[in-house]
Amino acid sequence: MQYSEIMVRYGELSTKGKNRMRFINKLKRNMKHVLSIYPDVRVVADRDRAHIFLNGTDYVPVAESLKQIFGIQAFSPSYKVEKNLETIKKAVQDVMTDVYHEGLTFKITSKRSDHNFEMDSRELNQYLGSAVFEVLPNIQAQMKGPDVNLKVEIREEAAYLSYENIKGAGGLPVGTAGRGMLMLSGGIDSPVAGYLALKRGVDIEAVHFASPPYTSPGALKKAQDLTRKLTKFGGNIDFIEVPFTEIQEEIKEKAPEAYLMTLTRRFMMRITDRIREERNGLVIINGESLGQVASQTLESMRAINAVTATPIIRPVVTMDKLEIIDIAQKIDTFDISIQPFEDCCTIFAPDRPKTNPKIKNVEQYEKHMDVDGLVERAVAGIKVTTITPQAEHDEVDDLIDDLL
Repeated sequence: MQYSEIMVRYGELSTKGKNRMRFINKLKRNMKHVLSIYPDVRVVADRDRAHIFLNGTDYVPVAESLKQIFGIQAFSPSYKVEKNLETIKKAVQDVMTDVYHEGLTFKITSKRSDHNFEMDSRELNQYLGSAVFEVLPNIQAQMKGPDVNLKVEIREEAAYLSYENIKGAGGLPVGTAGRGMLMLSGGIDSPVAGYLALKRGVDIEAVHFASPPYTSPGALKKAQDLTRKLTKFGGNIDFIEVPFTEIQEEIKEKAPEAYLMTLTRRFMMRITDRIREERNGLVIINGESLGQVASQTLESMRAINAVTATPIIRPVVTMDKLEIIDIAQKIDTFDISIQPFEDCCTIFAPDRPKTNPKIKNVEQYEKHMDVDGLVERAVAGIKVTTITPQAEHDEVDDLIDDLL
């Protein structure tokens, strides 16, 4: 027998009261985006649960995709059978024979949404339980905590059988908490920060700073590949490429080397905040982790943060590097993050960056630059690309493969 559909149960959505349908509609949209790589799969969602109709698609990869989507508490693959007693009986016997091993306990749980069916739920439980004993006389029935709880649902169009209950990712559907701009460098930390924001329902847009010719097409492709890895948790993500060459050259020319990093990140923060404002975002998200590098001392964070009043979410701020790496490996971003392409944060990195930068000094250096003009030109030059779960191989991939 081949699975015909997957029944999806919602997680925290069940507590949302009047907002429940808004959350469910977001989850439905996210499931459609993530499962768009399977063209025959159809998604239908109602107030109590969602149904994924496989239409001949292999169940295993679809299930793996569902496990990643935030907002799903659990799901169960189902067999669709003709709605008559003999067919249902034979299907129940086949399923139980397949899963049986010595000492297995079972229970039949019937549900009848088609009230014109010839038996009610209690009668079905007894009839199908007896059918199991016909083929497996040594099996034991157990009403509380059985090894297998075989659920039989009688709907208008057919009968459905399921016994597996697979745990989902939990969390909230992406997009239910509003939009945030993720500062995505291409390192290990920022994709993990994006993942943790997605888990709490934030609809992220990835902002990446590119400084050609100092940064290569490979570095840009790396950031896009990291973004694509994040799409499996909630669907399409807009990738925003920011031209940053002019600003980095200006900083290098007019500021002391020790302050290059602080000034660079202040510009990044200003630009991200402007993009957030134009694209109706609510917060900025980054991968700063306290004390890891010079830019992540409290003094540095304060100096960089001073350019905006927008809330900054730092999901990994208290994590050790090994904790962050564990999550990066779990979400399959680690191997991409360690590809040897320099990003904007490393190309002009000073040997001895200031770990305790003074805001008054930073502001003094910025007086020698046209800060507003530089920010305006960078924002005017952004390129927005929608990253989907479906990967596209191009000549940059071939270049990366050759380098690695």
